Amino acid sequence: MLTSLNIHNFSLIEHLEIEFLSGTSAISGKTGAGKSLILDALAITLGARADTDALGLNKGHSEISASFDITKINRAASWLREEQFTSDNDCVLRRVFNEGKRTRGYINGRACTMQQLQKLSSFLIDIHSQHEHQSLMRQDNYRFLLDDYAGATASCAEVNKIAEELNQIQQDIESLESSSNKNLDKLNFLQFQIEEWEKLAVAPDEFDKLEEEQKLLSNSEHLLLQSHRLLNLCGPNTGHNIRDSLSEALSILRELSYLPKSLENVSDLLRSCLIQVEEATYEIKTALENLYSNPQKLAEVNERISAIFQLSRKHRVPPNQLDAAILVLKDELKALERNEQKMQTLQKQYEKTTMLYKDRAQKLSNTRQLAAKKMASEINLQLAKLEMKDSELMIKLVPRNDSNYHPSGSERIEFLISTNRGQPHNQLHKVVSGGELSRISLAIQIVAAEHSKIPTLVLDEVDVGIGGATAEIIGQLLKKLGSISQVITITHLPQVASHANNHYVAQKQQLHSGKISTTLTLLNDEDRVEEISRMLGGINITEKTRGHAHEMLALAQKTKPEL
Repeated sequence: MLTSLNIHNFSLIEHLEIEFLSGTSAISGKTGAGKSLILDALAITLGARADTDALGLNKGHSEISASFDITKINRAASWLREEQFTSDNDCVLRRVFNEGKRTRGYINGRACTMQQLQKLSSFLIDIHSQHEHQSLMRQDNYRFLLDDYAGATASCAEVNKIAEELNQIQQDIESLESSSNKNLDKLNFLQFQIEEWEKLAVAPDEFDKLEEEQKLLSNSEHLLLQSHRLLNLCGPNTGHNIRDSLSEALSILRELSYLPKSLENVSDLLRSCLIQVEEATYEIKTALENLYSNPQKLAEVNERISAIFQLSRKHRVPPNQLDAAILVLKDELKALERNEQKMQTLQKQYEKTTMLYKDRAQKLSNTRQLAAKKMASEINLQLAKLEMKDSELMIKLVPRNDSNYHPSGSERIEFLISTNRGQPHNQLHKVVSGGELSRISLAIQIVAAEHSKIPTLVLDEVDVGIGGATAEIIGQLLKKLGSISQVITITHLPQVASHANNHYVAQKQQLHSGKISTTLTLLNDEDRVEEISRMLGGINITEKTRGHAHEMLALAQKTKPEL
């Protein structure tokens, strides 16, 4: 529900703040400037194009904002969450104009595009006037109106979900098909790489062991010579050696008749050294048993290392990481080999989902077809009440020509009108005037109101070209519609204004400074009688006119607002 409209430095005024109430509100006035101001401001706030020069928006800073209560508008709340705008019970739309700069739009204080403003506004407010911003000119709204009336919103949502699944499956299939040749080449190359690795048969940790063996074989002769020298120094042999020297030292200590404290630990240290030397001697002997010179074996090891190095360079990994690299290649090969199986699975899934889509779309079409006839009949009854007896509205389901599975079903919904008996039905904007379009819109909204929650409906001079009893009927219908929605109507007729829950008057006046000022005032009961009297009697208002106004307001208050 629209709760307020704030205008700063907009055309004829410097500042205007309007608080709108629920129910039906009528706006009347002596001139059309103030009433047009409301429609222009709302349309611009909702993302419409603005004639900035004509409206005086290029002179300094101008700003327009509209606040909505979205407590019961689930579509708007869901959209705000999906687009990641902050959302609570209030939603504020704002347009800012600065001289020489591009206009900017905001939703709840966050910058947005004009497309986002327009999309969100389609959930919040419906403006029916001779402006471009008309819901009856947007074909998507026909489907929403019919589906709400038919109770098919959930069915349409199911069709939408199935269509999304179909589109995703189709994209997956096309992606697999487009890459099939490329994948085949890659598959052959992967098989060659893996076969090459398997043929070389590199064992785990083999490269590290080969490197160690290579070092041993390359230095075998030098190691043999030096190991024998070590054994001569440490082992029991002829000549001087470490073991015999330590044994002799221990004998000297044992032969001493007196061992001073300063030499008490020497005996233990020498015995420990002797043990270490004997262990070292044993290790040297063992090493000598395993040391040998083998040029042929060294050549074989070098060749094996070279082959492993060559393979590792191909895969651009260190030799000791070849195992991990090959595992990655095997995983890639398995993934490519699964593509064919995946393609078959997708084809079956696509066929199954297509059958499900056709079934649900057909059921949705049947529901829409039945509802279209009934809804059109009810709308035509309302048109007859609104002095359009020769007009006939028809709701047509037009099959889609393309082969795609559309998210909203197998057909487009069109609202067609014939304004004279015998004439063919045609699209609304081609055959109706602004006043007729407003009355058609009112008839549609009256019928749709029982099946959908219309947040805010703005009607611009829906009473153009009519009067008398028909004007009274329009007032009653607007009041009834206002019992479940917020209705803002701009009117010249007292029969319509008297049925409103709230009555605003738009006035334009020239200030002492020479500027033109526009105001919009909510009338109290006494002022309302005066305004109704003015609308009835013109310039010269008599007591008889006031009495007529009192009577008209009293009778209007007795009208039951329920649809």
